[in-house]
Amino acid sequence: MTTDILEVNNFIVLIEQSNSDKTIVQTCAIDGEAVGFAFYSSGDVELEIKHQNQTKVVTNTTGIAISFFGNHKVEFSHKIGPNKPLQSISIFSKLKSLQNLPKEELEIFSDFLPELITPKADFVEGPRFYMSPHMQNAVQKILTTNYKGNTRRMFLKSQVTELLSHFFAFLASDIKESMSNEDMEKLFKAKEIITNSIASPPSLNELSKLIGLNNNKLKRNFKELFGVPVFKFLQEERLNKAYELLSSTNASVQEVAWHVGYESLSSFSNAFQNKFGVRPNEIKQQSFSNKS
Repeated sequence: MTTDILEVNNFIVLIEQSNSDKTIVQTCAIDGEAVGFAFYSSGDVELEIKHQNQTKVVTNTTGIAISFFGNHKVEFSHKIGPNKPLQSISIFSKLKSLQNLPKEELEIFSDFLPELITPKADFVEGPRFYMSPHMQNAVQKILTTNYKGNTRRMFLKSQVTELLSHFFAFLASDIKESMSNEDMEKLFKAKEIITNSIASPPSLNELSKLIGLNNNKLKRNFKELFGVPVFKFLQEERLNKAYELLSSTNASVQEVAWHVGYESLSSFSNAFQNKFGVRPNEIKQQSFSNKS
């Protein structure tokens, strides 16, 4: 379990990642009064909330965004399931720190999260929903950036602002009403199945049966939720995995092509160059030079 803690603007940002084969339990408490947001890119987390002699358990899974208010009387316990890599971003702001935001930004918090800004209990739940494509992209940029030092801080400052902007824009829109949470859950399941089987993915008909969603709804809603068609998402996942393998392993270009599901080396090389602007063997040579 790794946790990266940063202070960005008026917010404390926690970037958490775990890939354990055992269940992990973490407890934490809030110092003072705070409004919090959490975005789960992957993994299953059982969140136990204790306050006023009450215990509430909430399961947060891949694709979920949540918001809440809590104070020092609330104890949080995270139970992270094994064999499901966790990637999450949590953003906290002390209630009094929100007053330091520019007037127009404070108005956004007050308009969309009044129950959190003027809480009537030690713990208050705010909106909880599946992330839009814009939120998913912002989360991925935060999780995958290689920037260091002050450049990283500058980048994260912009991305945290972007992520919260997408959160509030989603609340202001009607997008969340166009698809049921049940269907969204099935679509995130489809995404997980594709990601875990990029070398030999199921056909659209097979995938449709696996998640319990008809073929047309799968194709239409997958693009709406993730911003790309099913096949395009598969191709992107294959090429991203290929880049990772070429950069970090000793596997040959041919072996990497096979690993991500390409039978033709030339097709793989052309697709790779179209996406990254370089041939796979150039990445391999660069990786070898860096290790020498």
